Amino acid sequence: MRTNQVIQQIQVSGIRRFDEALPQRRDLIKLTVGEPDLKTPAHIKAAAVRAIEADWTHYSPLMGFAQLQRAASNYFQHQYGLNYAPSEIIATVGATEAVATTLMTLLNPGDGVLLPTPAYTSYEPVVEIAQGQLIPIDTTNTGYKLTPQTLQTTLRQHADQHPKVLILNYPTNPTGVTYTRAELEALLPVIQRAGLFVLSDEIYSALTYEQDHTAFATLYPTKTITINGLSKSHAMTGWRLGFIMAPQALINEMKKTHQYLVTSTSSISQAAAIEALTNGVTDGDQMRAIYQQRRDFVIQQLTKLGLNFIYPTGAFYVFVQVPAQFVGSSWEFATTLAEQTGVAVIPGSSFGANGEGWFRISYAASQTALTTAFSRLATWLAQPQAQAN
Repeated sequence: MRTNQVIQQIQVSGIRRFDEALPQRRDLIKLTVGEPDLKTPAHIKAAAVRAIEADWTHYSPLMGFAQLQRAASNYFQHQYGLNYAPSEIIATVGATEAVATTLMTLLNPGDGVLLPTPAYTSYEPVVEIAQGQLIPIDTTNTGYKLTPQTLQTTLRQHADQHPKVLILNYPTNPTGVTYTRAELEALLPVIQRAGLFVLSDEIYSALTYEQDHTAFATLYPTKTITINGLSKSHAMTGWRLGFIMAPQALINEMKKTHQYLVTSTSSISQAAAIEALTNGVTDGDQMRAIYQQRRDFVIQQLTKLGLNFIYPTGAFYVFVQVPAQFVGSSWEFATTLAEQTGVAVIPGSSFGANGEGWFRISYAASQTALTTAFSRLATWLAQPQAQAN
């Protein structure tokens, strides 16, 4: 069958492939997909119901309702000091479409895209679809963060690949680390000298612990494209509502890509988003407090078990090293763990070659589920069968 060769070569993400292949157990505890167990706040759901009853069931303008653009402009200015006019904001079908629209708009065939790794699984395939060249940057020796020295070295070594875009995702999936303002400021001179665009995926910005989140566009407004949304901050994954925010000249081009990908996002989801951004400003604070309690529990349990992990300062993930006594790949470890204990985690190889030897735990699960999962894990690790065949 002669179909697009690029599409033939890419696969469904390792996260989804592993999640779909899990054993069918009634007692399975899934600490896999980044799916909040918390519910969309009632006042947001009620706003959606009102919109349906008022017949908000037709196409919206391409970039979203003007009310939503104004609400997003005010919200992100209040939360993070971002100065985007309403006309510089596009409502998208989640952050995933926002990333795709951005890269498909920016990239010409052969342009290089710099990506700190391990990294979320959606970036690389979209770069390939847009005919760009991925330039992975190994962060395993720098605390899973990009440093000015590493970035400068990579730019020099890959100059022939025409680096054009740097993807920054923070707080980071899968590691849960984030950047301080000082760390971002240190990267800025290298980025400016190279003239890079920065795709700053800040979908987990509301889930930052022990420090304030610094939006990269407040440091580098002219060439930063900010991606955000309501999936994590307001437990609205299924509503599929994200945002692209960028200078007007870029937004005018992205509007065209967005139109031909999706036309516009759901009118009902937009009504819910208007409510979230105006009357639900503190919803994210309440959810962050719950996730932070769970994070503290998880790292306490991992420490007790003697497992090595990356200390998470944001999002709702922790990246854990496969136990030393286990012989096999991270995929084999996660498969064995699920089959023998009913606890499902994501193998680190799903996040690229630099994730091998690790696994990701999502603590966007109930406290009951987490407690039971760690009880099973402790029992299993104490037994001799906790190793590959």
